[in-house]
Amino acid sequence: MTFLNTLSFGLLAAAFILVVIKMFLEPSRDHRILALGRAISLDLMATLAIGFITLFAVVNDKKLFLDVAMVLALIAFLGTVAFARYLEKGK
Repeated sequence: MTFLNTLSFGLLAAAFILVVIKMFLEPSRDHRILALGRAISLDLMATLAIGFITLFAVVNDKKLFLDVAMVLALIAFLGTVAFARYLEKGK
């Protein structure tokens, strides 16, 4: 089980690094924030962070971190909705 946990953390870290690299290569601010077209977004970074937190909670048997992951998911969702409204209405 330790191998699988280490592999899971490693894959999540690799995905996070790829997202950061892709994010800096995106042409516009809008592509960086929302998933427009093929763009990788901050939403994916938040999802990967939720994956890290959840995996940490399972590995260390800390149920409190599952609540933290849920709060982060809600905040990420609200941020996406707020930015979408901002783009829709303009400045």
